[in-house]
Amino acid sequence: MDTLSYKTVSANKETVVKDWLLVDAENEILGRLASKVAKLLRGKHKPNFTPHVDCGDNIIIINAEKVRLSGNKKDQKEYMRHTGYPGGQRIKTFEQVLATKPTFIIENAVRGMLPKNRLGRDLFRNLFVYTGTTHPHEAQQPKKTNLKSIK
Repeated sequence: MDTLSYKTVSANKETVVKDWLLVDAENEILGRLASKVAKLLRGKHKPNFTPHVDCGDNIIIINAEKVRLSGNKKDQKEYMRHTGYPGGQRIKTFEQVLATKPTFIIENAVRGMLPKNRLGRDLFRNLFVYTGTTHPHEAQQPKKTNLKSIK
């Protein structure tokens, strides 16, 4: 048996091939969209996935304002933050955040599904979320991706 053909391939920064993918968030459920995008950002769909290397793709998400939630989450989901002062806890509902910053909803969901370390912060820089159908990344020629085909 030829053992040279069974060597484990470990990707590094120089050998990784990063693609540009375009995802349309219209009528997508937020959690499912975020988990699939996190998988693409991490590079887990590639055969040469290496856990400690940024081997994922660059993801562009359009129509962020048209994302959906299942069940009663549209009425019950809350986004909490703290000002840092006593009594400074502030709570906004999903509807309030959607009206002011719809890109934050998707960014927050995807960030929560990435590793909580330096690699996760680097991976998050490969995500670009926009409202509407236009984006400034036409020069990169992104490939439209169907999230239904990603397991």
